Amino acid sequence: MAKLIRFGVSLGAELLGKFDSLIRARGYKSRSEAIRDLIREQLVSEEWREEKKETVGILGLVYNHEERELTKKLTRLQHKYLDLVISSTHIHLDKHNCLEVIVLKGKSYLIKNISDELLSTGSVKHGKLLMTTTGKDIG
Repeated sequence: MAKLIRFGVSLGAELLGKFDSLIRARGYKSRSEAIRDLIREQLVSEEWREEKKETVGILGLVYNHEERELTKKLTRLQHKYLDLVISSTHIHLDKHNCLEVIVLKGKSYLIKNISDELLSTGSVKHGKLLMTTTGKDIG
């Protein structure tokens, strides 16, 4: 395990009270754990700003599978970016609606490109890209 270093943080009482309420509600056992996660969140955001950095994205798409040619379009786009698509899972939500979960790994700008292309495909009802990290550079 890496060497731990203690440091002090000064906060106003009201802000600290709100922070303590938030971390209790989220189940953190200590302020240190919560602060580590906040720092990591910022480091991941920075990774995504560096367009050439290798990152990981999880794209979720909700759509009506009965829409003409939509499933073929989505599959065609995933094959177009085969070097980025690690995995794809198709989930039947109900009689008409499906959720496609696509795991992508590669340069952040390429993941954004394929995500934008898939999200803007006609008849996709909703979608969202979760931008995360390979974990290599955030300790």
